[in-house]
This record gives sequence, structure tokens and C-alpha cells, in this order.
Amino acid sequence: MATHTTRMLIIGSGPAGLSAAIYGARAGMEPIVVQGLQPGGQLTITTDVENYPGFREVIQGPWLMQEMQAQAEHVGTRMMWDTIVDIDIAGGSPFKAIGDSGDEYVGDVLVIATGAQAKWLGVEGEQALSGKGVSACATCDGFFYRGKKVAVIGGGNTAVEEALYLTNHSDDVTLIHRRDELRSEKILQDRLFSNPKISTLWNKAVTRFVAGENGTLNHLELTDTVTGETSTLEVDGAFVAIGHAPSTELFKGKLPMDESGYLLVEPGTPKTSVLGVFACGDVMDHTYRQAITAAGTGCMAALDAERFLAHRDFEKAKASA
Repeated sequence: MATHTTRMLIIGSGPAGLSAAIYGARAGMEPIVVQGLQPGGQLTITTDVENYPGFREVIQGPWLMQEMQAQAEHVGTRMMWDTIVDIDIAGGSPFKAIGDSGDEYVGDVLVIATGAQAKWLGVEGEQALSGKGVSACATCDGFFYRGKKVAVIGGGNTAVEEALYLTNHSDDVTLIHRRDELRSEKILQDRLFSNPKISTLWNKAVTRFVAGENGTLNHLELTDTVTGETSTLEVDGAFVAIGHAPSTELFKGKLPMDESGYLLVEPGTPKTSVLGVFACGDVMDHTYRQAITAAGTGCMAALDAERFLAHRDFEKAKASA
């Protein structure tokens, strides 16, 4: 068992964590990134990426994250293949974290970039066709379905917003909901029901995603939640929009969260309620959830962390003078 110390400890290695690492390393903080269960974050399971600035052609998510990691390491970041299982922030800086390996990580500042995962239905064909017609992000992937027939599965704000967004690309959008009324805000429902490009299937549960001969999504198998009758719906793309789960289990009882489990930060900043602890990326953002916004908040976390340490060091030097 070993102890690893650093000026900046980062938990999570997606766009937020690696962006924080790049800025932190360039500021001389020699950050440590503990990569977690999914090194590189959600982009490592995303194929085509067309909306990350700087690339005129479609790029691959895993390649983008490999480049981010290489850049972070090039400027002085230490990458650790470990998963944090316990953390102590109650006593203030320095903050201590324990890895699954038994190693201890100690940082003068802590950046939380553990991300969030889309919730899935868990039915046959869903994961096999992920990236081949099945997605959990219309903003990310809707552009690939221009002029095609798409479906959105869900009944809350996210589902309605995704359906409305997809009308920018498709004239044939179907919202599928397992109940007979939506849970979304009324203003969103009004926009949905008044949009001629959107139709709604009530009391229907998707029980299977089925591929065509080309290996991509061809149709959905549906079951009526009232009558039990089965049916099919031919679509080119299906978007599962039943919410996201932020990876914040580690911080329950230690940091304030909203009702959905997202970490609360000072508005417009990555600052949590504990001085020296910052949160960035999808773990604190339930609105945008994009790689570019995650990277932006990672940058903000590093800049604020550097300012926190500079102020603390100045005060210590003044006190000892």
C-alpha cells in the first residue's frame, strides 16, 4: 500500500477531469488523476463524435479521450489506474481518498469529475445496438438522423426536450411513453402537442430493439402496458430518455446534492460547499451534459483551484512572517 500526494487530486478521467488536469499541470500543481471504473468517461463508449470543436471530420470518442489523456500526461499529470472507494473531506485541506487498491491519495485541493451515466431500459438489443441506432443523447447524435424516422422513449422533461430537439432534423418523431400522461412541465407538453412533426404512443413499453440486415436498428417491439398487446414500430433511430444517474454515491452525507443526486455548486462556479473541493462536468451539470461543457467546467475547476492554493499559501506565508 502506498500514499500518493499532490497539490491537485482529481477523481474521474472524462473530458472534465482531463481538462482540469491539463490546466492544473500547466499551473505547476502536478495533478494526480484517479481514473475510476470507466477511464476516459462516457466518450470511450461513443463512436462518432461530430460536435467537438476543432475537428472538421467525424472523430471517434475513444480516440479523443486517448488524445486528451496523452496531452494531460505530456504536461505533467500522473494517471493512476484505481477506483476511489472512500474519501475524507470533513477536516478540510489536505483531502484524503482511499483507492480500491488500498493506496491512499492526498491532495491539497480535490476536483470531483466522476460524471454521470444515462439510465437504460435494460431490454434485449439495447446495448448491442448502442451507437448503431440506439442512443441516450439527441443533442449528441440527432444530426446523424437527418430526414429519418426516430423515436424517443420516456415521459419526463428530458424525453420531451429530446423529441422537440429532434424535429430540427426529422419530420417524423414518435414519443413513446409507458403511461397515459407525461411527467414533464406543462409548457413543454404544450410545445410537444402543438408540433406537427411529433406523434405520441401512450401506454407502450419498448421490450426489444431489433436490427435489420445491415446490423443497425430496424424496428422496436412494443407491449401495451394496459392490454398486453404487442406491436412493432419501424424507426431508424431510438433515443432512450429516462434520465441520468450522477456518480455521487461516494459523496452522500459529505457534500450537498439536489433531489436527483447531482452535486450542488456555487452558481456560475465549480465551487462546492467545502473550501478547496470543486465539482465539474456531468456530476454537477444536469442540463447540458456535453463533452465541451464538461471540459469547460474542468478548466474552471483548475483555475479556481490554483487561486485557492495561491491565496492559502499567501496567508500561510504572511502568518509565519
